[in-house]
Order: sequence, then C-alpha cells, then structure tokens
Amino acid sequence: MKRFSELMSGQVLLPIIQACTVNEGVLVAKAMADAGLNSVEVVLRTPVSLEALKAIKTEVPTLQVGAGTILSKQHLDNAMAAGADFIVTPAVSPTLLNALKSCEGPVVPGVSTMGEILAAYEAGFRELKLFPATLAGGVKFLNAISSVFQEVTFCPTGGVNPDNKREFLALDNVFAVGGTWVAQKQWIEEGNWPAIISACREANSA
Repeated sequence: MKRFSELMSGQVLLPIIQACTVNEGVLVAKAMADAGLNSVEVVLRTPVSLEALKAIKTEVPTLQVGAGTILSKQHLDNAMAAGADFIVTPAVSPTLLNALKSCEGPVVPGVSTMGEILAAYEAGFRELKLFPATLAGGVKFLNAISSVFQEVTFCPTGGVNPDNKREFLALDNVFAVGGTWVAQKQWIEEGNWPAIISACREANSA
C-alpha cells in the first residue's frame, strides 16, 4: 500500500476543494497549483464533485487529485472510476475499512477516537486523518497518543487554521494538516485567485 505522505512529497498542507461548479473547481485548483502545491482533495459534497475531479485532472495535470468524504463502497468505486489519485474518508466502519483495503492507491481513513485508530491500525493503515481535529482533542490528544500508536501519523483536519496549524505540524506524529481556510468562499465568488495563492503558500510553509 503506497503511503500518502510519499505522494505529498513534503507538502504539509492538504487543501480542500468544495466545488459548486466544475469551472469553479478547476479555477481553484489552478490557483493552488500556482501556489506550488502538488496535491489537493476534492470533497464529494456537491452534485458536481466527481465531474470537477475529472476536469481538474485534465486541466491541471501537475496535481495529484484525491477524493474526500468517502462514506461507502459506492462512493469509493465512483471516486476511483473518476480517476482519484488518493482517497480520504471522514470516518471509518468495519465495512468501509474492508472496502478501503482493496484500494490500490493511497488511503487516509478518518478517525476521531482511540477505538477508531485501533480499528484502522488493525486494517493495516498507518496514515490517518484526525477529524474533526480540534473537537476530537486536537494537539493535546495527538501528543497523548503518540507513545501508544508509535507507527501512526496523522493529517488533522477540521478546526485547523492559520493560528494553530504550526502547533499541529510541530508534532512528530503529524505529517500534514488539511483545511478549507485557504480557499474562502468570498475569494472564490470574487475570483480573487491571488488571495488563494497567497494563503496556500503561507499555509504550506512549516
């Protein structure tokens, strides 16, 4: 199983794209690529998400484009058919973990408790998403469990922002952080792509 951190190639920000239209998704992705990023996550939360994912892969070929908000095998199958380079889930269940094990590309299962971390660990996953990170205990939680799950590293998402992202990244068991703050709705509506480029560059600086 290929590690997601290898795909990131040192990138410490996993930016999230929630596209209302296909063109919007492409323009946001282009801004992120212009900021020097190599990987983005398109969350499957709108009717156009899969089409946006496909379009981004075509229009911005330098990007690795993952699919997020995967909740079922059907979601997983749809994302893989659309060409997703990696898979991210917000949570896990025995059924979903079993489906994820068959995925050839990198997978980052979402967890929020010790039990879910152990379940993902038992399924063979060593890189996980802590979500929602701040509500699940944040920096203190990750620091506390580091000696228990010594082989596991995390990409905290949910509540991560410019004020706390360096606290997360300073932890030995955190390889990246995820979030939407680098592509604010107002910037997208105004076509303020320089703001997105600047925010992505700042966020990706450790």
